[in-house]
Parts: sequence; structure tokens; C-alpha cells
Amino acid sequence: MVDLHSILAEHHAKDRPGDMDPEREEGKKAPTVSKIPDLFFDDVLVTCKLGRIEILVFMYLYRLVWCRPNLYKAYGFSQVMSHTEIAKSLAVTIDDVYHSLRKLEDLGFIETIRSGQYFVRKYITKDYDQEYGQGYDDF
Repeated sequence: MVDLHSILAEHHAKDRPGDMDPEREEGKKAPTVSKIPDLFFDDVLVTCKLGRIEILVFMYLYRLVWCRPNLYKAYGFSQVMSHTEIAKSLAVTIDDVYHSLRKLEDLGFIETIRSGQYFVRKYITKDYDQEYGQGYDDF
């Protein structure tokens, strides 16, 4: 009888073009990649006239909720965060973070659950969420 472990040890995946990143082959680190909806770049940035810091804060929150491991992803919630840590991570002042959060909330991109925890829409606005069929689990 053949041992399953020996069969698996001898099995090698097929090499397909594009599977191997040339930078990784040379031992270099590959950058991380986040999925951001194109409508953010094509529509939201054009129509909403967000400032640099507002874009930084929104992308920071969006990536934490939708692009990283997150227990609250089904609800669209971020983990509880320190505003000071956000400011330090983005190299901006705490006041800039507060002003950006306020503007993003006014635009309907985020909602404050409690201080340091935010609801972030997957498709940026309520209209886009409805258009693309994005729902959120009830809690």
C-alpha cells in the first residue's frame, strides 16, 4: 500500500507563466497589494474633491476594514483604534485626523460606531453599496 505522505512529497505544482514573480525569484520582497474599488479613483476622487489627508485617512480605514484580516469585516466595522496611532502612522497631526474623520463622516463614507471604531462602506457610498448589492450582516 502506498503512503499518502510520500505521494504528496513527490507531487509538484505545474509551473504556469505568470505564477512566479521575477522579484521574488531574486530573493527580493514583494509589496503587499490592497483591493480598492476602481469607482473610488474614477468617480469619488473626481466628484468629492478630497484633500490629501482625507484620502490618507480614508484609505487607512478602508484597508484596515476590507483589505486586512478583520473579525468585523462582515459588518464593515474597523477594530478599535487610537487616533494618536492613526496620526503617527500617517505622519499627520491629530487635528488633521479629526478634521478628516469629520469630513468623511459628513460625506457618508464612514460612520462612527464609538470613538476609534468606524463603519466603512465597501463601495464608498450608500448609493454604490445599493447599486452593487453590498449588504452588511446584522449584529
